[in-house]
Amino acid sequence: MVPVGVAWLRVRREIRAIAKGEKYDSFGTKFNFRGVDTVVNVFGPVTLKHGVNVMSSKVEATYGEKSTKSGGKMRECSVLVTWTIMGPMGDTLTLQTMGEALDTADKSTTKAQSVALRTLLLGFGLTPTHDQDPDADRHERGEAPPRTAASYRDEILELGTSRQRMAQINYEIKQAGLFDTKVVNEVGDEEALGAFLYRTGQERFAGGGQ
Repeated sequence: MVPVGVAWLRVRREIRAIAKGEKYDSFGTKFNFRGVDTVVNVFGPVTLKHGVNVMSSKVEATYGEKSTKSGGKMRECSVLVTWTIMGPMGDTLTLQTMGEALDTADKSTTKAQSVALRTLLLGFGLTPTHDQDPDADRHERGEAPPRTAASYRDEILELGTSRQRMAQINYEIKQAGLFDTKVVNEVGDEEALGAFLYRTGQERFAGGGQ
């Protein structure tokens, strides 16, 4: 006879993981998931073993309609379910989860409550899948290496570099601390990058060109 919190912890210790072993095809996109039947089949015997009862004590439902591509109507149900978790000593926990479902007949309410139950058991149980993270094999994009004074010099020398770009370069080299860095100019002499930029700009755009 233990408090409900301890009993639930024992349930969690016994249920180590539930894998996403079921497949669902939605509009041509296939994905794996953990269905409510699978989750209840795993949790049911273990909660019974440890004297834990999971009961819905209140259900608040709202309804709407959705149209299908073929012009049919589907009933949409959203539920807020209040759950009472009772331990072997009779003490309780109160939790709430939500569920949503669509159905063309009369099953949207039942489906929505099933979703809420699955959310409760997986969420309150912190039940992992032990599946590999789908992003695990992706390579993170590294930051671009900082530009060198020589690369800026080469861009400044290009005849296609506009006046606006020259002004932007002036800002960038100041921010990067390259304004006074010496570079080899077009005649083979060393010149501060900022002075080289200013001189080249004056020569190229003296007549007001862009």
